[in-house]
Amino acid sequence: MKRGRGRTSRIRRQKLFRSSVSRGVNESYKPEFIEFKKWLKDRKFEDTNLIPACFPGTGRGLMSKTSLREGQMIISLPESCLLTTDTVIRSYLGTYIAKCQPPPSPLLALCTFLVSEKHAGDQSLWKPYLDILPKAYTCPVCLEPKVVNLFPEPLKAKAEEQRARVQGFFSSSRDFFSSLQPLFSEAVENIFSYSALLWAWCTVNTRAVYMKHGQRKCFSPEPDTYALAPYLDLLNHSPDVQVKASFNEKTRCYEVRTASGCRKHEQVFICYGPHDNQRLLLEYGFVSIQNPHACVYVSAELLVKYLPSTDKQMNKKISILKDHDFIENLTFGWDGPSWRLLTALKLLCLEAEEFTCWKKILLGDIISDTNEKRSLVIAQKICHYFIEETNAMLQKVSHMKDEEVALINQLTLVETLWTEELKILQASDEILNSLQMPFR
Repeated sequence: MKRGRGRTSRIRRQKLFRSSVSRGVNESYKPEFIEFKKWLKDRKFEDTNLIPACFPGTGRGLMSKTSLREGQMIISLPESCLLTTDTVIRSYLGTYIAKCQPPPSPLLALCTFLVSEKHAGDQSLWKPYLDILPKAYTCPVCLEPKVVNLFPEPLKAKAEEQRARVQGFFSSSRDFFSSLQPLFSEAVENIFSYSALLWAWCTVNTRAVYMKHGQRKCFSPEPDTYALAPYLDLLNHSPDVQVKASFNEKTRCYEVRTASGCRKHEQVFICYGPHDNQRLLLEYGFVSIQNPHACVYVSAELLVKYLPSTDKQMNKKISILKDHDFIENLTFGWDGPSWRLLTALKLLCLEAEEFTCWKKILLGDIISDTNEKRSLVIAQKICHYFIEETNAMLQKVSHMKDEEVALINQLTLVETLWTEELKILQASDEILNSLQMPFR
């Protein structure tokens, strides 16, 4: 009954992924990468394993020059290449950060440094790195509101929260920016604009690696865990690879080792974490094809849509689900309805005379064939509802692509998300059919 989670399906996905994204075009000859390579060499880093390349599907990434074996170090980036709050404190911004009240957050310090260095242009010591960073991002906060409105409801809510958070971040940072006026001949309002800060925020949010720093009085109490890792941040995400990545205190390098091999001239990947596609789009601005962690979320409202409104115990059942944390993270995946979703439905489908058995349901016990069958029928109705809604949304996106040519890339991103969700729902529908066979 399980589907898409075993070793065979993982190998199949890896082969499919390789065939679709492995044919990279070398970009190391481009002027920006020649300058970037010189910049890295000046900071004691030379890479013999990888070269920058452009790949269909994933865009710019890193390609292996030789075969890489399991456990091999693929990147060892010296601390001198990392951009952290230490970098910012040692810079011209350090004095202003030290006397700022209230203290700025570590995130604000990094964003301010990025905006300031980008404004410096050719004068910036970080110019070769800044030149290869994306000019724009596709996180929801960067997308047009009419595009965000096409998101699935759970993602739409989180996207709106993200936009509000970034806008609040900008508003609360204005006093700090004003304190930096002595550093610039131009008005700080023009330098530290919302669009400039948004670009910097997305750069840190999508590209930083985890690197813990101790608490310092010059910063607010928020965790100081960001590090921008030039060159290393060209590695793209694949859910099917495993790597070990961390800062080595002995070598003072940020090191990445691959837990799986890679053939010559293939794209080398890292895994950003076991994230579903909605999380990947929210945090990084992309969707992963055939993502084994992808799923479709079922809301509490939809959970009861096909249950009888005459059930006098419904409110009590919903209360039990809430009290035992069974009202959220209910999903359909490649292997069908999740255990949490089916458990919630089994409890909601209990007959009046079975209600006292609700604790057994939460422990995974089977109460009756009738309860099992009814919960599967409701699950399939919810699945069919989603399939219908998803097809309608795909049709809507298709029409918008014809009318809103300027938004074609943003709309294609949303289309990819819905297409992947439709595949999951179709797989779940097949599995629900097979699960119901014994009851027919």
